[in-house]
Amino acid sequence: MSKTPEKIAVENVNVPGKTTNVNAAKYNAMKKAFLKVLPRSSPGLAQKEIMQAVKAHLPEEVFPGGATSGWWAKTVQLDLEAKGVVVREDCKPLRWHRK
Repeated sequence: MSKTPEKIAVENVNVPGKTTNVNAAKYNAMKKAFLKVLPRSSPGLAQKEIMQAVKAHLPEEVFPGGATSGWWAKTVQLDLEAKGVVVREDCKPLRWHRK
């Protein structure tokens, strides 16, 4: 019988008040990589830059070959933005940096 993965509740800045439960190991691995690559000040990084940069910092056993890393990077970005940890800059393309 397989063990059910531990879950963690995440928020979405675009849907205030709603939480979703996701795989805690994947979330925490991506959060660590995300915060490692995200600059502390403007001009920050665009989404495409974030998606590329995090791959080098992900554990292979959690994200084999970087699989699904794009979805997880976006999930972490929306959660951390909702929690006020990262800031969305008012520019095109959108860019983010740490608060």
